[in-house]
Amino acid sequence: MKQFLMCSAAMIAVAAPTAAFAQSTGSIDFEDTIIVTGAKVGKGVGGVVLPDTTKAKGVITQELIAKQGSGNTILNAINLIPGVSFQNNDPYGSAGGQLNIRGFGPDRVSLTFDGMPLNDTGNYAIYSNQQLDPELIEEINVNLGSTDVDSPTAAASGGTVNYRSIQGSDDFKVTMVGAAGDYDFFRLLGLVETGVFTPFGTKAWFSASTTRNDNVFNNFGQIDKQQYNAKIYQPIGSNGDFISIAGHWNANRNNFFGSLPLRVDTDQGRVAGPNSTNRYPITKDERFYTIPACTLPAGGPGAQAAGTCGTLFDYRFNPSNTGNIRINSRFALTDSLTLTVDPSYQYVKANGGGTSTAREGFFDLDAGSGTQNVAGFFGGAPYFGRDLNGDGDILDQVNVLSPSQTTTDRYAVISSLRYDINDNHRVRVAYTFDHGRHRQTGEVGLLGSNGETIDVFAVDNPQADVNGAILQKRDRLSYAILHQVSGEYVGKFMDEMLTVNLGVRAPFFTRKLTNNCYTSSAAGFVECFGTDGVIPATTGTLRPTWAAPQTRKFKYDKVLPNVGLNFKITPQASVFANYSKGLSVPGTDSLYNAFFFAQDNESAQPAPETTDSFDLGARYSAGKFQAQGSFWYTSYKNRLASAFDPELNVSVYRNLGKVEKYGFDGSVSYQPIENISLYVFGSYLKSKIQDDIQIGTVTVAGVTTPVFAPTAGKRESGAPVYTLGARGEVNYEGVTLGIQAKRTGRRYVYDTNLPTYRGTTAAPVEIYSAAAPSYTLVDLDARVSLARFGVPDTYFQLNVSNLFDKFYVGGFGGGLNQSITLATGAYGSPGFVQIGSPRAVSGSLHVSF
Repeated sequence: MKQFLMCSAAMIAVAAPTAAFAQSTGSIDFEDTIIVTGAKVGKGVGGVVLPDTTKAKGVITQELIAKQGSGNTILNAINLIPGVSFQNNDPYGSAGGQLNIRGFGPDRVSLTFDGMPLNDTGNYAIYSNQQLDPELIEEINVNLGSTDVDSPTAAASGGTVNYRSIQGSDDFKVTMVGAAGDYDFFRLLGLVETGVFTPFGTKAWFSASTTRNDNVFNNFGQIDKQQYNAKIYQPIGSNGDFISIAGHWNANRNNFFGSLPLRVDTDQGRVAGPNSTNRYPITKDERFYTIPACTLPAGGPGAQAAGTCGTLFDYRFNPSNTGNIRINSRFALTDSLTLTVDPSYQYVKANGGGTSTAREGFFDLDAGSGTQNVAGFFGGAPYFGRDLNGDGDILDQVNVLSPSQTTTDRYAVISSLRYDINDNHRVRVAYTFDHGRHRQTGEVGLLGSNGETIDVFAVDNPQADVNGAILQKRDRLSYAILHQVSGEYVGKFMDEMLTVNLGVRAPFFTRKLTNNCYTSSAAGFVECFGTDGVIPATTGTLRPTWAAPQTRKFKYDKVLPNVGLNFKITPQASVFANYSKGLSVPGTDSLYNAFFFAQDNESAQPAPETTDSFDLGARYSAGKFQAQGSFWYTSYKNRLASAFDPELNVSVYRNLGKVEKYGFDGSVSYQPIENISLYVFGSYLKSKIQDDIQIGTVTVAGVTTPVFAPTAGKRESGAPVYTLGARGEVNYEGVTLGIQAKRTGRRYVYDTNLPTYRGTTAAPVEIYSAAAPSYTLVDLDARVSLARFGVPDTYFQLNVSNLFDKFYVGGFGGGLNQSITLATGAYGSPGFVQIGSPRAVSGSLHVSF
């Protein structure tokens, strides 16, 4: 395996003049001069690399990725980088998780794969369980608070994460991995590397893997995942030119689990469980709850109620099919002019599960008279106008599957033209194109008699109403389009002691949105007559507050500069400073909420978020010792969220003002002797919301008074106040033992930084504290090479995640404030959060020949 990794690293070195610490091929090629000369680019210490660039950046290589457990999501590995916080929903990384970088959530962090953008085109979400198998990843790098100038991102306020796949060995090689562990975890991976098989240096690799395990918190559900990958690499000449074509397919079938209401009050007989009437566990033993078997009600005479069978959150599937084709290429047109082109295509088919209580009868469109009865999806329920349970009437209510379905086709191109003025000065221009077609529907499917889903993709066998129209809870088509031009200069001065990096990018975003349903509220609720359903001409008259189906176009553009400096104090020590302006434009999902208002209404035109980020740091690298520390400050303007609009007197998706963030990120790596490596890292985050946010009004005796959430001066929710971690590793005669620990500081539940209550504001009862408490997780990995027993390139690895089985609150995104009914002062229900992943022991055998 070690030989395999060295071959892969060597091939990347051929493809680019330095190690691949950037995103696109163009950025890798250009970074040759951003990484300061005077000391060669090292391979890091213990799998952690600190590139000597003008930006705050951290890199994790395959050396350390491979220690994190067979098949685990790659985002779990970057939890070892200061400034990054990630909570895995299960021990094996196939059930999702929550990412946070410098206080920014996953929808404000750009994730790329070989330079190709991976964030959802609609809401910019990151799906950690759909990433490349970790054995196929050469390295993953994190830009803290900044991005590359050619990056195709609509939301990168918190920074960017990019991982790059391996190039493959020069020699024929087969690698097999088998793994098993707690919760019936089982995984197989096969990788075939052809080696160079033509006189022109052509080589390729192919892989396939399958993973499955049981739900880790209850007796219901499984995770089942399959992945297939391939890549062919063709060098062109001997100067680093190449073209590579790669393909990826990932199919996930997993139930949701472990999401419980964040309250711990027991005085009303509440027990731990996934229902809104339940509570969060108080002890680690309460983490595991039982999902009882159930049977759907049988039809019969008269009106039948739907019951609750099949409606539990844990019954929901979260299926996804994702695939992509990636091309990376580099062409030296002359000695001083180099072209890079990276086109890609992505396909996504996925949904988030969910059920609805269907009505066999009709919906009363004229609200009372009964003269305009229609079929469709209204008020969150499908009305079929036909018998569903076979009892001969249309009087019943029946639970049905009604997931939010998404199908995406996405095309992108990142191109760059570099010109070398001389040995110390270089410029480039780049053009980036990203076109996503985002089809979002909500077809209805059937449940089995036991409440379980018959077909996880209701879109494949959608149910129709009495008139043959396909019922669905949403019906919209979106186009998310980016045209971006950018330029960059890098120069070296003072005998190459000073490196100056100047860049600017100008993105032009277009969002073309078509909603085929009526919008009935400012929160974005829709009323749908079904695909090809007949819409009565009287709808506008009978429901005058509903906004009609329509198409809207939104455009956003901004000039985003960045400036970076790196000064070499000695060949080993440098100081760096960086400024970058970031942008996050409103996602299409949020923009649809604005359809409730007239297009010229200010609330229908939310402005994009912008950030101004500053870094000042120092870096030292001398073979066996490396360290980096940086102070940073980010001014975050036009924060977007759902909040009350005082002019419209309703809650809408709008800009909430300014937030200031600042902190420190640092790490130290040391290898005192060849057999021992040590790594310590930590970060501190302070965020300060500048204003109180109005959440409504109260009218008493004819006098209307605004009500504000007390957010001014408070920290943003969901982000840890600090993180502190360490890793130690010992290698001796083929045996490797590693142990790593990370403490994650408290995370506030709401931006108000107040506890969660039940009851009323006049008589509140605290049911959860203001913040999820700090917690410490310890992981263990041990590896035994079988080379000493005559079996080369073979080893057994043991992994124990959460070694001491720490009970903690898992991932959550936070919120503005706990909901309150202002007229009565009654507190709303608390939010749901994940249970922290429990201890899991797994073993894997890696064989290469």
